Amino acid sequence: MSDRTQRHDVVIIGGGPAGLSGALALARARRSVLVIDAGDPRNAPASHAHNYLGREGVPPLELLAAGRAEAAGYGAEIVQGEAVAATRLPGGGFRVVREDGGTVDARRLLVTTGLVDELPPVPGLAERWGREVLHCPYCHGWEVRDRPVGILATGPMAVHQALLWRQWTDDLALFRHRQKDFGDEEYEQLAARGISVVDGEVTGVEVTGDRLTGVRLADGTLIPREAVVIQPRFTARSGVLESLGLVPTALEMGGQVVGTYVAADPAGATEVPGVWVAGNVVNPMEQVIGSAAAGLKAAAALNMDLVTDDTRRAVGARRAPFSAEAERRVTERVLGDRRHGLEETR
Repeated sequence: MSDRTQRHDVVIIGGGPAGLSGALALARARRSVLVIDAGDPRNAPASHAHNYLGREGVPPLELLAAGRAEAAGYGAEIVQGEAVAATRLPGGGFRVVREDGGTVDARRLLVTTGLVDELPPVPGLAERWGREVLHCPYCHGWEVRDRPVGILATGPMAVHQALLWRQWTDDLALFRHRQKDFGDEEYEQLAARGISVVDGEVTGVEVTGDRLTGVRLADGTLIPREAVVIQPRFTARSGVLESLGLVPTALEMGGQVVGTYVAADPAGATEVPGVWVAGNVVNPMEQVIGSAAAGLKAAAALNMDLVTDDTRRAVGARRAPFSAEAERRVTERVLGDRRHGLEETR
């Protein structure tokens, strides 16, 4: 397609639940919508998505395929590629630059690029991520219920994680790893809930066949576990937003920075007029169904902003003929006065 000549009402950068939900709502609102999807969904390693009412247990890629079909059915255009930057246009709107050098213009932007889960540097975790290496009990707790689970302490929320995951299993071990010693009150809480604490640095995980079977310590000890819970660092995919001057905000938990996000108001509007965000790029803790809801909310606010702009333009166009007529009458009056003055001179 000839991107240079294309101008859409809205370009959506990111084709996950938030982006596709926004595309569906905007296309149904009869807006011209282009979705640029890098094709790298955060939950791709997971076999199923959960807590999505009406689609419980749906494979993430199947959910996205259904979303693309629904949005396209109302006229949204979806292309694969990566948007790398955006700039403001002198006459209003934005120009989005893709990695292949192509560009496309838009009156408004909705950025739903999500985040990157940065895992602790322990060998074997990345290979099992989304399978037996987990972080969200609401996403995966049911699947590992009543099984031996390990919590890898990598930040200030380790005890909180352990107490939360205790809801799903009573066979829980908290690996202190490289974290400083816990406080007396924390130890008392863990003991009261029957959660064991394992000292020593974790150096890897054991895999037998195609299943995680244990956690190995630096001294060689192997602690049998069937799942490991970690706290990733949530880093916003904010490159396009940063090109517009939107700097990510540090996400803090327990007095420690655990990630970044891009600030916005409750509807997703950023500090840059005409740019909205939705999903994990603005709310790292949001689950799939919440991201979809946020995409809808942002789309509604964005559409209202376009309605306001359309109305302003329409009023200006309506006034233009009257302005032209008034100018004509003034010109005729001035010319008439000049002619009258000449006749008097004669």
